[in-house]
Amino acid sequence: MTVETFRLPDVGEGVAEGELLRWLVEPGEEIEADQPLAEVETDKAVVDLPSPYAGRVTELHVAEGEMVPVGTGIVSVEVDDGETADDEASEGDAAAAATDDTGARRAFAAPSTRRLARELGVDVARVEGSGPGGRVTDADVRAAADDEAGEPTATGRPEPRSLDPDATVVLSAAGELETEGRTRRESARAVETASEAVERQRERDRTARDRTLAAPATRGLADELGVDLDTVPTDRERDGVPFVTAAMVREYAARVGEATDTAESADAAEGAATEGTAETTASAGVGEATDDETAAGSGTPEPGERIPYRGIRRSIGEQMERSKYTAPHATHTDEVDVTRLVETKAELEAHAEAEGVSLTYLPFVMRAVTRALREFPRVNASLDEAAEEIVCHDEYNLGIATATDAGLMVPVVEDVDGKGLLDLAAETATKVERARDRSIGREEMQGGTFTITNVGVIGGEYATPIVNYPEVAILALGRVAERPRVVDGEVVPRYTLPLSLSVDHRVVDGAVAARFTNRVMDLLRSPSRLLVD
Repeated sequence: MTVETFRLPDVGEGVAEGELLRWLVEPGEEIEADQPLAEVETDKAVVDLPSPYAGRVTELHVAEGEMVPVGTGIVSVEVDDGETADDEASEGDAAAAATDDTGARRAFAAPSTRRLARELGVDVARVEGSGPGGRVTDADVRAAADDEAGEPTATGRPEPRSLDPDATVVLSAAGELETEGRTRRESARAVETASEAVERQRERDRTARDRTLAAPATRGLADELGVDLDTVPTDRERDGVPFVTAAMVREYAARVGEATDTAESADAAEGAATEGTAETTASAGVGEATDDETAAGSGTPEPGERIPYRGIRRSIGEQMERSKYTAPHATHTDEVDVTRLVETKAELEAHAEAEGVSLTYLPFVMRAVTRALREFPRVNASLDEAAEEIVCHDEYNLGIATATDAGLMVPVVEDVDGKGLLDLAAETATKVERARDRSIGREEMQGGTFTITNVGVIGGEYATPIVNYPEVAILALGRVAERPRVVDGEVVPRYTLPLSLSVDHRVVDGAVAARFTNRVMDLLRSPSRLLVD
């Protein structure tokens, strides 16, 4: 038996330090290879640290809340010398595939992925991982199996299309900063409602799952409700490991009779944020619903509390400063009569519901924005300062501001110009929900060419949003509501939508901003044109 010290790795983001948020193991506990040891927050994201060793935890070297430089020993594990050769990863960098003393490569993969590799007859050590930090995923193993069989195969993960790898944050119209995150979620999930089915699923999960991934907030909710995460039914995975969201935990607790008053109050407080993007009344906001606490990003602090300025929040602040002091901002505001849009949306809601889609005003706005961007390429651009060139993009990738418990994030919906209204509604709702439950990935937060944010969901009308550098424009949507307007000499109630467009004045002149906004307004006044390609 020997004692190995696991050191904080560079988790693949090039960071120098991280804050140890929470230990997931304790001294004396027996652990398996790839079992999560701790949750660590860097200036990029919150990540689980998997153990490269199987054995017994002997000592925790750092305390929760402590800032830890990369390479610092954080935990010691007593391992059996004869059982660690196949599973352990390099001590110095557990986020990368490692090599042993003879140069043989050891794979960084979850136990379930290793089992799949054995079933398919694939040497996992020879598979190039496409997951975070080089982790081998199930898709990588299947692709390797196809290659060995001589069959063509797609790569396990699409390459992200990003205009600037460093541009991962954006300021919302309310003055808050949007940040990034990652992965995919299906647009609909089948839910068993009968108690017998729940118990069957729980028993299956007990026997099939020995590890479950979840965000820190989700783990905290599970603790409050007395729910074992390994028993919560899920059809979602991250790198081959089952992944559970807060919504799943609440639903499961309620269905099996384990919910408490805490769950009910949490549902009441978070209902708007977690239940969705549906707009059922014209007076609601244009995009996803939220509440004040969720919009704040990380809960409400106590009076007199001192909050550490580090990790994701510090990264947000630095990017906000970069955007504000690099790009001179100008904001153009206007208001559009969307009475016909309100009527059109109401007519289409039943059809959308039959297709399993919750229809909001946002897809209409996205299509209108894309049409206008085609006519005003300078607004769909970035400034290459090194080359002294304005780059007008031929892609229309729209970032959608989303409030989460970790801050404001901006999932990107790509190729908006090639998608129909209901497709946009479904994809946007899916990415917004994945951003909220922290299962969305970095590449899905990059590559945006224009951003839409929404102050209407918390009652706002006009704003001065900060541009997502190196983009050159961001559109803030106010609240759709009935307001008195003069029509044919008479004051009548009309549904209107306030708009605020901020631009990088180095690239976009005020006149161009006004004409672009006028074109968006023209399309929203006559929404039938948005229903045809």
